[in-house]
Amino acid sequence: MPVDQYIGGIEHAILHLLYSRFFTKFFKDIGLIEFHEPFQRLLTQGMVLKDREVMSKSKGNIVDPDSIITRYGADALRLFILFAAPPEAELEWDDRGLEGSFKFLNRVWRIQDNLKEKADIALYRLVHKTIKKATSDIEAFKLNTAIASLMELVNAIYQLGADREAFCILVRMLAPFVPHFSEELWQRLGNKETVLKGPWPVFDPALVIEEQVTIVIQVNGKVRSKIEVQADIEEGVLKELVLADARLQAWIQGKAVKKCIVVPQKLVNIVVA
Repeated sequence: MPVDQYIGGIEHAILHLLYSRFFTKFFKDIGLIEFHEPFQRLLTQGMVLKDREVMSKSKGNIVDPDSIITRYGADALRLFILFAAPPEAELEWDDRGLEGSFKFLNRVWRIQDNLKEKADIALYRLVHKTIKKATSDIEAFKLNTAIASLMELVNAIYQLGADREAFCILVRMLAPFVPHFSEELWQRLGNKETVLKGPWPVFDPALVIEEQVTIVIQVNGKVRSKIEVQADIEEGVLKELVLADARLQAWIQGKAVKKCIVVPQKLVNIVVA
C-alpha cells in the first residue's frame, strides 16, 4: 500500500473507492499508516453499450462471450474491446469491429510465411518509431492508439517485407493485447521461453529521427506556405529558405520584416508591418 494503479468502472465509485478512502484516512488518523490515499492513480473505465444502452443482464441486451470466443477466439474479442475506444470512454458494441480484429490477426499470422532474409532500413525506422509510440501510449493508457500504431506497422510490413527480427518485435508488442495468439507465434518463430517473460523492445533514437520535416510558414500568425527541409537544418539556413519561398513573396513584398519566430521542426512565423 498504497496501490500503484486502480482500474474500475464508474459503478464501483461508492462501494470500492469511497469505503477504501474512508478506512485509509481513519487508519492514518490513528497512526497505523503513513499515507492519506489508498491509490496513487485512478482510471475509471467506460461502460459497454449495445443499441445505446448500457449492456446488462437485467436488460437482456448482453452478448454471449462463449459463442464469440468459439468463432473468433478470446484474443480477437480482447483486441476489439481495447481498440474500439479509449479505456475511459463508453464502447458501443459492433460485430463489424470484432470481424475487423479477427481479420487483422489473420494478416499478422500470414506474415510468418513470407519473411525476408533482411528487412529494409525503411521498415526498421518504422519499427522503432512504433516501439516509441506504442510504449508511450501504453504507459498513458492510450491502448487504442497503441494498437493503431501496430496496425500501421503491419500495413508497412505487407508493403516492404519483414525479417525474423522485425517480426519478433511486432509479436512482443502485440503480446499485452493478444497473449495467446502472440505466444503461439512466438513458439513458431523458434523461441523457447514464453513471450511474456522477455524484455519489452527498446527503440533506437537514431532510427526515430525524421530525415525530413514539413515546416509551416506563417505571416502574422496566418498560414501562407509550407516547405520540406532536413530535420537537422540550422535555424539561420531555415530562415533564408523561408524568406526565399516563392509563395511567401506576395505576403511580405514591400513590407518590413520585424521578427522571424522559429519553432524547431514545426513552423516559422514571419511578423511584418
